[in-house]
Amino acid sequence: MPDLPDYHDKRADFFKAHFAKALNYQDYLATGQETYQQRWNQHYQAIQLTGQQQELIKSFVRKLNIVFMSGIWCGDCVRQGPLIQHIAQANDFIDLRFIDNKENPELAEELRINGASKVPVAVFLSEDFFELGRFGDRHLPIYRAKLATELGPACASGLAPPEQNVLKQDLQDWLDLVERSQAMLRLAPLLRHRYND
Repeated sequence: MPDLPDYHDKRADFFKAHFAKALNYQDYLATGQETYQQRWNQHYQAIQLTGQQQELIKSFVRKLNIVFMSGIWCGDCVRQGPLIQHIAQANDFIDLRFIDNKENPELAEELRINGASKVPVAVFLSEDFFELGRFGDRHLPIYRAKLATELGPACASGLAPPEQNVLKQDLQDWLDLVERSQAMLRLAPLLRHRYND
């Protein structure tokens, strides 16, 4: 086996290729039926970053690539895609791209969760397409809400959206993931050497 550099990720080319195929938010929405586009737009309109969240996002200085594997039809994606879009559009250093799971089976296979093909799944990548982390399916507040409404006699129909406080926490959880990625990038020896900071 040849000597490898200290910093490498054998999947970097794989992620870079899928990132190149992925679409920005508006182009991704345009691939869906009008009904799905309306649902995504309704969720997008209902979201607002706080001033404190906006200031935090503006402070990020490292390039962060995010591949968001999604299904335009997926209820969890309808909620979470607009959340992370709000975060990404608040800072030009964040490049968020959306990619369809059904049209990219190799990526869907790589990103299985608990043995299943799930959406959404976000992969956080450095400027070199080294993986920083990934997150998929749902955040804990959504699981807590589902546990409270879908087990036993309290089982809900699933037609009503989560409560506003749950959505606010979901937004904060996405922001925490982005902030964590930024902290990793900001402290990475490879990048600190590259940018002399």
